[in-house]
Amino acid sequence: MTSSTPLRGRVALVTGGTRNIGRSVCLELARQGADVAVLASRDGEDMARTLQDIESLGRQAIGLCADVSSAEAMEQAVQQLGRRFSQLDILVCCAAIRPHQPVDELTPDVWRQVMAVNLDGPFLATRAALPLLSASDQGAILTFGGVSAHLGAAERAGVIASKMGVVGLTRALAVELAERGITANCVVPGQIDTQRPVNSPTPQLASGSTAAQRLGRPEEVASMVAYLAGPDARYITGQTLHINGGRYLG
Repeated sequence: MTSSTPLRGRVALVTGGTRNIGRSVCLELARQGADVAVLASRDGEDMARTLQDIESLGRQAIGLCADVSSAEAMEQAVQQLGRRFSQLDILVCCAAIRPHQPVDELTPDVWRQVMAVNLDGPFLATRAALPLLSASDQGAILTFGGVSAHLGAAERAGVIASKMGVVGLTRALAVELAERGITANCVVPGQIDTQRPVNSPTPQLASGSTAAQRLGRPEEVASMVAYLAGPDARYITGQTLHINGGRYLG
């Protein structure tokens, strides 16, 4: 019988961990026994609430504030994590930005910002975390793609390009890091019922857009992340796993 806390004794770092899917990932990892380092670009109510909720599940939590596009900031954040926990077993890269702009209005500066957060971010987090992950006997890296990168979409050129880059990065990591006992997989959510910034479209279910005929829940994505981070998924690596209710059949 599988334990209800298969991640007990593990430590996870989740970037973009204070809201929406990232927050749900933090809580699910904690429910399954992991201590969690929650990383966000800023401190505040969302961070405090997430840390409190993790601790209410009986797990240890630490909040880290860092710019995921900065190599120095990510190295400092991982060093802070190491001083607190002395280990890292699970890295989950949720942080992302998703501006909507027609391609002829998309400035080079915005393009570079999207790449810096969405693609450089997972690379820099992995690079900073590798010394600790390599010391784990069950290291796992989870990145996040986007369903629009597989379907195509208007006004999303930077987002789509960066998210397809994440798929490639994840496959490269899976092959290169296998000898260290580290798995790497990319989770691709579909239409998920989340809170978005005021300038981003609110997710709405188009008629017939999913076989499930509903929006997904952040918790449904989080449960897949926790499974892939756990002991039963050690033979799964280099994969792109879609959680989209049948919107994209890849």
